[in-house]
Amino acid sequence: MNSKSIDIEASAGKILKVREHPNQNEGLIFEKSAPGKRGMELPPLDVPAVDPVKALGSEFTRDAIEGFPEVSEIEVIRHFTRLSTWNYAIDLGMYPLGSCTMKYNPRVNEFVARLDGLATEHPEQPAEVSQGCLRILYDLQKCLLSITGMDAATLQPVAGAQGELTGLLMIRAYLQSQGNPRKTVLIPDSAHGTNPASVVIAGYEVKNIKSNARGQIDTDHLREFCTEDVAALMLTNPSTLGVFEERIAEIAAILHERGALLYMDGANMNALAGVTRPGDFGVDVMHLNLHKTFSTPHGGGGPGAGPVLVKRILEPFLPVPVVLQKEDGKFALDFNRPKSVGRVRAYCGNFGVLLRALAYTLAYGPGMRQATEDAVLNSNYIRKKLEDVFDLPYSLPSMHEVVFSDARQKKHGVNTMDIAKRLIDYGFHPYTTAFPLIVPGAMMIEPTESESKEECDFFIEAMRSIAAEAETNPELVKTAPHSTRVGRLDEVAAARKPILRWKP
Repeated sequence: MNSKSIDIEASAGKILKVREHPNQNEGLIFEKSAPGKRGMELPPLDVPAVDPVKALGSEFTRDAIEGFPEVSEIEVIRHFTRLSTWNYAIDLGMYPLGSCTMKYNPRVNEFVARLDGLATEHPEQPAEVSQGCLRILYDLQKCLLSITGMDAATLQPVAGAQGELTGLLMIRAYLQSQGNPRKTVLIPDSAHGTNPASVVIAGYEVKNIKSNARGQIDTDHLREFCTEDVAALMLTNPSTLGVFEERIAEIAAILHERGALLYMDGANMNALAGVTRPGDFGVDVMHLNLHKTFSTPHGGGGPGAGPVLVKRILEPFLPVPVVLQKEDGKFALDFNRPKSVGRVRAYCGNFGVLLRALAYTLAYGPGMRQATEDAVLNSNYIRKKLEDVFDLPYSLPSMHEVVFSDARQKKHGVNTMDIAKRLIDYGFHPYTTAFPLIVPGAMMIEPTESESKEECDFFIEAMRSIAAEAETNPELVKTAPHSTRVGRLDEVAAARKPILRWKP
């Protein structure tokens, strides 16, 4: 079997999901440039011409851009259309990225986000003419509070990490109001990687807690670590191992007995929404990743939203402004909050993402529980179909994601990165590699509820084929991908010596 046919037939001779797809080569748009070409014509000025340097000052103007491409409209269209055929997208197939929750973004979300009066409003408008937008924010808060069992919310943070920082700042402000902000925050080794950074930025020291052999927090160790210096425990639940903390209520009680608070990283809420509420098992403050659980656009560094939800004791410390409904039924922004930690984001957050999240929530309604159950079912279905060929380091029931390791394949010199690269040849985006860090050679797989049984079966077949190849032809896997325009990159050099711009 040569490299050209690798992505057509599996070891067992079955037709796989993908075949070789011919599409046109494409150079840089700069290389298409020729003097005098243009893709648009501006109408004649109907106002007097103004010298931009005189109007704006030389510090705010620049000369013509050196080497800026001069191309026609059809060249621009064809260039970017051709490039788009090289991209992988959720509209093409499954993204099994564990922890990232790359689910499908329904088109109804995009439709409402483009409605006149929503897409076109300006954040500086007075509240009197922004009642519809304010109601959207208010209604989303109500939905999120109902789903999580919390008492108050801020929609300002535009990422999960910013939500973490906001929650920690409120914890600090609350404990300071009690006379002592304390010194440390406990973080399990199964937490998301942004947690320690958020703790340090909030002015606390990090103390790590190791998971036990079952991937759970050892409550005896927690009692030992939870001194009067501890402000909070930051807990990801379900954890990055894809398992639920079975003793979460006991954990909350231990913290509360010592005057500490429980922060929950809600990035994995896709396993809980509609089934159980963090506020009911003792969580004091948490964030949600709307660009994960609530199906808003995700990836490429943005956009995002990380609302923070708190219990009543932390409500006075919410960032300003707070969206509220007055006695006359109108909505307003409340800035008069003397205990607030202040602003964490301009205006009221990332409105377009918040709007999409409300559309998703209202479209599902009580059916959100079904979405959660489907996500958990898909994860466990994949686990069951693959656990005989890949190592499963933790045997507790999986939630929305399952974590395997490459322990069996390493005996043949094949690691998690090799398997992920080979998966590209089978028509799938790679899973999350080498995370969580407490699982050597981790393979973190999250199908979400978006995927049908058919798609999951395609993925399972691909993974089983790769497992067989790792034994019979490991070099094939170690040199993958074979069907892409570019072979395996030097990822260290790409990270340390990136070429970020084209120069003529």
